[in-house]
Amino acid sequence: MQVCVVGLGRMGGNIARRLMQGGHDCVVYDRDPKAVEEVVKHGAAAVGGLKDLAHALKPPRTVWVMLPAGAPTDATIDELAAVLEPGDTVIDGGNSFYRDDIRRAAALKPKGVAYLDVGTSGGVWGLERGYCMMIGGEDAVVDRLDPIFNTLAPGAGDIPLTKRAPGADPRAVRGYIHAGPVGAGHFVKMVHNGIEYGLMQAYAEGFDILRKRDMATLPESERYDLNLTDIAEVWRRGSVISSWLLDLTAQALAGDERLAGYTGAVDDSGEGRWAIDAAIEEAVPVNVLSAALFARFRSREAHTFGEKLLSAMRFGFGGHVEIAAKD
Repeated sequence: MQVCVVGLGRMGGNIARRLMQGGHDCVVYDRDPKAVEEVVKHGAAAVGGLKDLAHALKPPRTVWVMLPAGAPTDATIDELAAVLEPGDTVIDGGNSFYRDDIRRAAALKPKGVAYLDVGTSGGVWGLERGYCMMIGGEDAVVDRLDPIFNTLAPGAGDIPLTKRAPGADPRAVRGYIHAGPVGAGHFVKMVHNGIEYGLMQAYAEGFDILRKRDMATLPESERYDLNLTDIAEVWRRGSVISSWLLDLTAQALAGDERLAGYTGAVDDSGEGRWAIDAAIEEAVPVNVLSAALFARFRSREAHTFGEKLLSAMRFGFGGHVEIAAKD
């Protein structure tokens, strides 16, 4: 299929490259010429601005927007609304708030332009591993664009299959789902990221306990000089707490067990806050998720080893650079 990718940052550029590796025709746009040049090297065609998309793409057009949530995405979709035609589709693959999706879809509907929200997980490793996707939108549009999602998804791989009911949607096994109507994709991804906060915090706190076990204030017989690199490595193999986040932890510790390259000031990109807001609306107790978010707030004032490990994991899966610490 032909796809236009707008926004060629950490994930957008790799999404375009993976689509082209899968045989799709990509047209790309980014305000940064260097980002455009890098993707064009791999076979993409470029446009000089969003106004040029109507002529560069064959109808029905598909435009995948991969920009920061909020104003940048809103402004871009407003511009696209002025140039796209009935039958075209806008996909927001960033981390937008699900209620923004509902508003945007309603604004585009009178123009005959479809809207899909795609919660996209995979970070900077998506080009190699594929992207786990949670999609919201109308059935017919999602089905028509299935070749795009199938190409971006990781596929079944060698993960053992769950015993699923006969007739279960096979897309979940391949790494993507149609979660429901507009907004459902980003709602599921919002909760996914809230869970991510909790898992990361659990690893960080656990390794902080291990690291401090040789403190002089402890009885000498109870002090242990533990090798955190080996502990992370052995937990990856057969342990019930093995995960990709633990893989990233092991890699970070193998590079520098003291994590001297990280300050421990841990940012949050919004989804964790939204997930807790949803929990409050539904009266769902989310002790772990909320504590993990509040720990990130506190990390910007003073930093523990565990917070350095959080920063290392965020950089490992998403290439997230630390925020500047407050004075």
